[in-house]
Amino acid sequence: MPVHAYRDLKPTPEAEAIYRRWLSNLNEEFMRHQGVDRRSEIVRDELTQIFLGRTHGGRRQASLTSELGTNVMAESFDPRNATLEPEYYGDVDAELYAVRKPLIYFWQMFDRSPLGLNHWLGFRFRCMLGRHIFRHLGKSVKIFHNVEFTFGYNLTIEDNCTIHKNVLLDDRGEIILHANSSVSDYANIYSHTHDINHQADVTNKVTEIGPRARVTYHATVLAGAKVGENAMLGAMGLATRDVPDATVAVGIPAHVKRHKSPDQ
Repeated sequence: MPVHAYRDLKPTPEAEAIYRRWLSNLNEEFMRHQGVDRRSEIVRDELTQIFLGRTHGGRRQASLTSELGTNVMAESFDPRNATLEPEYYGDVDAELYAVRKPLIYFWQMFDRSPLGLNHWLGFRFRCMLGRHIFRHLGKSVKIFHNVEFTFGYNLTIEDNCTIHKNVLLDDRGEIILHANSSVSDYANIYSHTHDINHQADVTNKVTEIGPRARVTYHATVLAGAKVGENAMLGAMGLATRDVPDATVAVGIPAHVKRHKSPDQ
């Protein structure tokens, strides 16, 4: 079969220079400012420009009923005025999450903006933020749009991983994506379970993928399962237990269908 290598694409030189300046400036700002308030202000100001094409310029008067919607939108650009689902969880480390929340909100709003489908910029933007959010983010990682995660601080993504669009990484316990692993569109990887009788009884587990493993389209890995080295979980598969190294597992629940060649 033919090998189709990934193409190397770039924006115009003028746009690339602007993009790189913007990313570098944001990275420096988030390195310099670790506090919730200042990080929130930075995100608010950037989202105002991205969505409205103007600088923030301070809070507007909310006296006119006809302008309430505009004011609601403007206030919602500030992460301090929005709540995210993981904040409600009883096992959240409130301090660790608080300093990451503005950046997580920035990530989610970027993906919902006109910039979200700019892959060249998006790959670099998400990796820039990921190094401030995740436990570890390696080199040459590609993260597509609409990837969501829970806390961020329990997520490790090693070198050369690819995470495609609309993936859920539930790092409520801990998720480790080892080097050169790939997670395809609409896959779900979990690291927590609920007791069948008591919904609030949550057990967190470590879930691992790879190295060189593939979780393919619409597949699900349940908490505590490990997809082994060079293994593959087939499309729509449900991994309820470990997938052995160098195997292909399919079905619900997933079972080993075949073994891969050791050198592939």
